[in-house]
Amino acid sequence: MFKRNVQSLKDIILRSLHEQGLETPLLQKRLVEAWPKIAGPVIARYTLNTYIYNQTLFVRLSNPALRSDLSMRKQELTKKLNDSVGEQVIADIRFC
Repeated sequence: MFKRNVQSLKDIILRSLHEQGLETPLLQKRLVEAWPKIAGPVIARYTLNTYIYNQTLFVRLSNPALRSDLSMRKQELTKKLNDSVGEQVIADIRFC
């Protein structure tokens, strides 16, 4: 008899993404897309733009008062966002 090397489809896809260098951009995209869910609908309404650069999530907001309020909660938000994608993708959040 012979042994079969059975692997799950998830493992095969993740290994392929890692080998091609696409794992990190995919995680970054998932994290940016998770912002409205993690931040909530009210904050999402005032969010103009979000992007990641050098492990920092930049969030452009239209309300200055909200900007200062969220600055106090950035450690909590960073943890929740990283937990939502299952990896350490960002180290900081900047509100502008």
